[in-house]
Amino acid sequence: MVCCDTSFLFSLYGRDAHTDRALALVTKLSAPLTLTPLNDYELRNAVSFGVFRKVLQATAGAEILAAFDSDLASGRLLLDQTNLTSVVNEAKRLSAAHTAVAGHRSFDILHVAAASHLSAKVFLSFDANQRSLAQAAGLKTMP
Repeated sequence: MVCCDTSFLFSLYGRDAHTDRALALVTKLSAPLTLTPLNDYELRNAVSFGVFRKVLQATAGAEILAAFDSDLASGRLLLDQTNLTSVVNEAKRLSAAHTAVAGHRSFDILHVAAASHLSAKVFLSFDANQRSLAQAAGLKTMP
């Protein structure tokens, strides 16, 4: 199982410096990319916030979400219904063990905790600090 953070998803569906690498990685996957409701919520909010900040045109935001929804419907993305209480408990554990030393953000910890809870083997992120947390949680990271 392969999980990711939301910035990876934004690179995958938007257009930024990491888009080509995100597309290349996902193309090589033999199974669907597994997401949690946290990814779904955060991506939708990030797109809306980008429209609000005028970083994205409304039509571009709508296109990003339409492509995302299409991939969810087709099975290219798998939305797993994780137990939020278990994920938050794992996030608390990871935070207590790592945040004071390495400065991890809450949602970054939640995504790693969710991947760990789902027994993912690989975690995709372009954020070096988040990858170090994922590695500390026993996940292989890419890129």
